[in-house]
Amino acid sequence: MTAADATTTPAERAQRAAYSATLRDRITSSAQTKLALAADEESMEALADIASALLTSLKAGGTVFFFGNGGSSTDAQHLSAELLGRFYLDRPALPSVCLSDNTAAMTAIANDYSYEEVFSRQLAGLGRAGDVAIGISTSGGSANVVRALQVANDKGLVTVAFTGARGGPITLVADHVLRAPSTDTPRIQECHLVAGHTLCEIVEVELWAAP
Repeated sequence: MTAADATTTPAERAQRAAYSATLRDRITSSAQTKLALAADEESMEALADIASALLTSLKAGGTVFFFGNGGSSTDAQHLSAELLGRFYLDRPALPSVCLSDNTAAMTAIANDYSYEEVFSRQLAGLGRAGDVAIGISTSGGSANVVRALQVANDKGLVTVAFTGARGGPITLVADHVLRAPSTDTPRIQECHLVAGHTLCEIVEVELWAAP
C-alpha cells in the first residue's frame, strides 16, 4: 500500500483502480490500432505515396493545405504547424496552411454561402496546380471536406484523404487515402496524428538531413 492509499477509503481506492483499468484499456487499444495500421501493407504503401507527393510538391515550391472539422480541425492545425515551424530539425519554414485557422473566412463563407463551402472556396482562391490538399474526416462523410477535395481536384492539386475503416465518400474524391483501421473516432484520430507526424519527419529528413 502506498502512502496515498493509507489516506484514502476503500471506495476511493476502488474508484482509482477503475480509472487505472480504463486508462490501461484505452492505451492498449490505441497501441493495438497503430500496430494494425503498421501491419497493413496497403496503408503503408498509401503513406509512402503521400510522402512522395508531399516531397514532389514542396521541392517545386508548392503549398500543403490541411482541413477538417472539430478534432480533425485541430489535427490539421497541428500538422500544418509542424511544417511551418519544425518537427525534429532546425530548417527553413515550409509553406503550409490550415484552412480552419482563418476565422473571418470560415464564418463569412458559412454565412454568405454555406458551411459546405468553407474549405472549398478558400482552396478555389489559394490552391495552385501541384499543391497538396489533405482533408481529414474520421467518418469519411464530412460534406465540406469532400467538397474541398473535389475543388482541389478540379484545380490540379494532389488530393489526400485521412479517414477511418468505413472509408466513406471522401475515398472517392482523393488521389491517396489513409484508412485508419478502426471505427472508433479517438483511435482513428490517434492513427492520423502518428501518420502525420511521420510524414513530417520524412519530409525533413529528405529535404535537410545531412548526407
